[in-house]
Amino acid sequence: MLPVHFPPWQTVYWWFRRFVRQLLFHTIHDVVLMVDRERAGRAEQPTAAILDSQTVKAPASGGTRGFDGAKKIVGRKRHIAVDTDGRLLMVNLTTANIADSTGAQAVVDALRKRWPWLKHLFADAAYDRRQLLDTAAFLDFVVEVVRRTENDFKVLPRRWVVERTFAWMTRYRRLVRDYEARLDVSEAMIYVAMASLLLRRLTHP
Repeated sequence: MLPVHFPPWQTVYWWFRRFVRQLLFHTIHDVVLMVDRERAGRAEQPTAAILDSQTVKAPASGGTRGFDGAKKIVGRKRHIAVDTDGRLLMVNLTTANIADSTGAQAVVDALRKRWPWLKHLFADAAYDRRQLLDTAAFLDFVVEVVRRTENDFKVLPRRWVVERTFAWMTRYRRLVRDYEARLDVSEAMIYVAMASLLLRRLTHP
């Protein structure tokens, strides 16, 4: 379903897959992210991040989907980390049956390599698991678990930021659910969408 002036879809897809393997979309996103942080008067390297996950429906092709019993959804999970303004720092895609704390371990490992100045992590009670906390401590992270209050509803500190990022994602029709058969293609689509959002901020302040 490409525009008529594009080459054959096989050629376009071949180049797209090549760019995915070279992490081009990831790199473009991270460069634009640092520029946007500087525009907002912040250091280009974040020092704090917020962890969360989102379960979305996914196609049966490819076999990379599972059942999330809590959400009653067959699909995939997007485990993400964002900075304190909601910019995407890292994403890890898994089948929906993977626990939040398990999927977050790959995110935490990748954060240490990509964003070396990062020290503080915020998360909800689903991430209060010994294995994840041990991994975070080994990588020199401080994890703060933000818990819900039982009696009344109120906006939790830091938690609303990552929920807003998920809302930004679902403004893109291709991310409302996971349409991709391949996880690497799906991940690239997320970085393309979030880089597009940041570029719009920079060109239309």
